[in-house]
Amino acid sequence: WGAEESGLIGSTAYVAGLSQSEKDKIALYLNFDMIGSPNHVFFVYDGDDSDAVGAPAGPAGSTQIEDVFERFYLDRGIPFKGTDFSGRSDYGPFIAAGVDIPSGGLFTGAEGVKTAAEAALWGGTAGQQYDPCYHLACDTYANNNNYALDVNSDAVAYATLQYAMNTEDINGVKGK
Repeated sequence: WGAEESGLIGSTAYVAGLSQSEKDKIALYLNFDMIGSPNHVFFVYDGDDSDAVGAPAGPAGSTQIEDVFERFYLDRGIPFKGTDFSGRSDYGPFIAAGVDIPSGGLFTGAEGVKTAAEAALWGGTAGQQYDPCYHLACDTYANNNNYALDVNSDAVAYATLQYAMNTEDINGVKGK
């Protein structure tokens, strides 16, 4: 999407330009904004509000997307934690009232500060931002954690392949 950092302009325009019948054809939306932060945490969007903090659950079907990502990490013995649908990334227009497209995805952190507990789980440096170059000139291709990017690239492929083949757990439509 274009202009995400300027207020979700591209995704908002895309969703606003869809008719209701076009919106109804979208089985789900996967969001992968910032999946290799240098001081990363493996966050999964909390589709069912199981963390019971902040924003409520995502639209119906979001729980199943969360489950797919959690299964990916569990199968590999990689710790993860939930993160809220705060509306600050391109999933926002898809889950907005009146659209309610099931959504999910991954996030490794932005300007938030890594806790000591998080550093114990994932390494990195407690007390520092997940991405100290967030929205700064130093935010270049060199500003990532290759391990986090590799793990999350596999997670992206895992979920994308699953949902390209079958969205039955989301909308009851069996794959071919």
